[in-house]
Amino acid sequence: MSVAHVAHAAAGCSPAEIARYGARGFFSVPLVSAVLLNVVVTALQIGAYAGRIAGVRTGRIGTSISLFNFFTLASRLANLVVTPALGSLADGAASYAGCTGTIPGRFEWQLRAIIGAGTVGAILGTLLLPTFILLFMRGVYAFERRGSMLQAALRLFDPRVIFQVARSVRLPPFGELASFRPTNLPLKLLLGNVAVTAVYAVGVVASFYASVIDLDARTTATGLSGLVNGFGTVAFSFFVDPTTAYITDQAVKGERSPQDVRTMVFWLAVTAILGWLVSQLILIPGAYFIAAGAHVFHPHS
Repeated sequence: MSVAHVAHAAAGCSPAEIARYGARGFFSVPLVSAVLLNVVVTALQIGAYAGRIAGVRTGRIGTSISLFNFFTLASRLANLVVTPALGSLADGAASYAGCTGTIPGRFEWQLRAIIGAGTVGAILGTLLLPTFILLFMRGVYAFERRGSMLQAALRLFDPRVIFQVARSVRLPPFGELASFRPTNLPLKLLLGNVAVTAVYAVGVVASFYASVIDLDARTTATGLSGLVNGFGTVAFSFFVDPTTAYITDQAVKGERSPQDVRTMVFWLAVTAILGWLVSQLILIPGAYFIAAGAHVFHPHS
């Protein structure tokens, strides 16, 4: 499928309009915004894994799960801000495609830069896991004192707390990495996390690329991003989250070593990084798959 079938729009495009798109350059405010936000959002998503370790250390599994859900919700809400930036990039690419009948190569690499930012965020979140563990433990105790998740979360914006957290930032003990052997972890958990992360990472981005592949069904293609991410969320809920919860419960009951939970969190972070790398490979195939799906819903395109 290509954009050639909508090239009839080219008759209404002047060379100046085409040149205007070319003059914008690779970097733009929407691209930089999406890149920076994706770094932060992905780091928060990786940091949420620390809730499992905090739950074992404090013995407050229920509270830790609530904090985990809070982190996840915050990251997904922040991720919504990336969508308008992607829309702006896609609008420019769609205008160019409508004029010339070809997708600008720059658009693909802009999307790959956004995905690459997610990889950087996953690495950053992994490096900051010890700090996230401390944040979760502080959050658990703050919730116990105040009885309100909102008040406990707002404490993070207290200048004194920010200063204390900044002082506590530390890198993982790299000398202990050899002890994180995944032999006691289910292989399906690790492979599942790679697959789920890859699908979730590429879903929205691929749908915007698909919207430029088939301009007649571009709104349908963009709307399918929710379906793709919904599939990723369901897969996470069925194959990843229950297993991690079960391993954490076993550690709390003494049936597993707390080291197993630390190992699990480390390998969840590593497989998430791998998932983001895999998402680069499936961006274009995923975009054409979504475009084909949009064509089914929009048969006259």
